Amino acid sequence: MSKRPFDAVFLDFYGTLSAGDRQAVHDACEKVVDTFRLPSTVDELAVQWGERFFATIERSNHDSFKTLYQCECESLKETIGPTVGEFDPAPFVEILETYWRNPGLHDDVQETLAKLDLPTCCVSNADTAALHNAINTHGLTFHAITTSESTRCYKPRPEIFRNAAQIMDVDPKRVIHVGDSLHSDVSGAAKLGITTAWLCRSERIHDIGQAKADHTIHSLSQLLEII
Repeated sequence: MSKRPFDAVFLDFYGTLSAGDRQAVHDACEKVVDTFRLPSTVDELAVQWGERFFATIERSNHDSFKTLYQCECESLKETIGPTVGEFDPAPFVEILETYWRNPGLHDDVQETLAKLDLPTCCVSNADTAALHNAINTHGLTFHAITTSESTRCYKPRPEIFRNAAQIMDVDPKRVIHVGDSLHSDVSGAAKLGITTAWLCRSERIHDIGQAKADHTIHSLSQLLEII
């Protein structure tokens, strides 16, 4: 057995590798507030919508699965529908989808991924086509990719992490998962005994999680010191 602590690295994508998610959420919420002249501020709406979104994906797994796009539409309607009545959420959620398909990357990503000498799997709550478009746009390479759409379940459910471990043919206890969400990444991976590294970037708007990570890092490059 290898003397190294890990045989593989799992990596969240949006917010962990990709940059600009805060701006995309801000832009979508700003358009909602301006369109319907809501009394909420943009930041207040972002938190309210975000909490509704997390509740939506919690009930959108397996036989009840909905895509990320559908979950965003449904949760926005639940958030402001009681105030504004019937409306089409697509023009607002399309701002997020545009980001999902072509996000920027954090400055530390390309160099750090190039230095990783362990197999990697991208584990993302994402619609598959949008994630692949984002990955291909930046010329990133992973040994495997698994999404909420391909597994029909969302982090923090352990099934998506279990699927990644099976694809990579690794023992979960020999894996480290890196993500920016205490709720989705840290608590979900920990359920399988996966070591967790919480990437605490300052841009994150809101996290409903309270899980404790095995490691806390503030840049992806710090992962190299752990592995």
